[in-house]
Amino acid sequence: MSRVTSERRGHTPTLVASFLHFDLSFMLWVLIGALSAIISRDLQLSPAQKGTLVAVPILTGSITRIPLGQLADRHGSRRVALLMLAWLFLPLSLAAFGAESFTSLLVVGALLGIAGASFAVALPLASRWYPPEKQGIVLGIAAAGNSGVAVANLVAPALARKVGWHGVFAWAMLPLAVVLVAFAALAREAPSTGTRTAQGYGEILRERDLWWLCLFYGVTFGGYVGLTGFLPTFFCDQHATTPMVAGTLTATIAIAGSAIRPVGGWLADRIGGVRLLQAVFAALAVLWAMSAALPPLRSATVIFVATAIALGTGNGAVFQIVPQRFRERIGLAAGIVGALGGVAGFFLPTLLGTTKQLTGSFGTAFLVLSFAAACAFFALRVAVSGFREPERASIAEAPGDAQ
Repeated sequence: MSRVTSERRGHTPTLVASFLHFDLSFMLWVLIGALSAIISRDLQLSPAQKGTLVAVPILTGSITRIPLGQLADRHGSRRVALLMLAWLFLPLSLAAFGAESFTSLLVVGALLGIAGASFAVALPLASRWYPPEKQGIVLGIAAAGNSGVAVANLVAPALARKVGWHGVFAWAMLPLAVVLVAFAALAREAPSTGTRTAQGYGEILRERDLWWLCLFYGVTFGGYVGLTGFLPTFFCDQHATTPMVAGTLTATIAIAGSAIRPVGGWLADRIGGVRLLQAVFAALAVLWAMSAALPPLRSATVIFVATAIALGTGNGAVFQIVPQRFRERIGLAAGIVGALGGVAGFFLPTLLGTTKQLTGSFGTAFLVLSFAAACAFFALRVAVSGFREPERASIAEAPGDAQ
């Protein structure tokens, strides 16, 4: 069997392993956010501190995607992914047995945030097994592991009632150990690997299209992870819900966004990533503006569900484009797009928390997000018109029969 034939057949166990890695990593990445309402009450944090506490793991998870994506391209995604899982026992142990202050939790958040770099490691591992016409659905399935946000928000607040928030971090080491063993047993490197040179890293940074994709991913993924990370605090502060109710509502919203992601990839395979993103950005501009009115809890929940669906669809569309454009440098491209795009997820909870502290309302922050989505809509049109002709076929159209 040739290497190309083997790659095109795919490898389901590796796809499953990538999903598990991403799901568990995402769960741990947002664990502090899921517990933020409880931790904030215990430590008497200000609104700005609440936003910062949620934002720090998002920031470190985003910026570490670049070096870990490069390491994955050089040394193999499977090896790097296993080392990442082993590393996560450290911050969980610190949180379980030593975190007693806002400062110590920021340190834990910075260390635990490395879980967010799973994006640049687990997704390329699955992607390299499949041909171009399957990239949207394959990466959508693997990246649906961001359902870990829902798991964290459903389980963590309820578990904290019984064992305390320190105990939640201790119990989180159990699924981490299970996924570590399962990943080691299931995951395999694809026969064909991408470029693994520093020169390739320098070259890819000079690609204009890469920076456009970072911007668009900042609006979609940054919006998703930032929103779902801060919603438990938002629901408790704005609507006076209990942490458990806030967690359940956030989980519902997170599930909507993660479940739609494979559909977003599938749609992008069919109609093109850019066409889909145009609709997503237009919808987001309207939905964020509706959120700025701060409607009652039931209406707000419906709006946030619709927002998460739009964000998840956009996530799938962007990462249908990435492997089409950077087939031989998927790890690097995914790492850079995920890193710089994910940094937007740091600003969203920071924006919401700071705006609340300065103005007493979250409304202005949502208006800023609406404006950002509108800008992305027009920027997308500029980006497509400026693409070189060979790229327009793969990015703007991204047909399902691309080879």
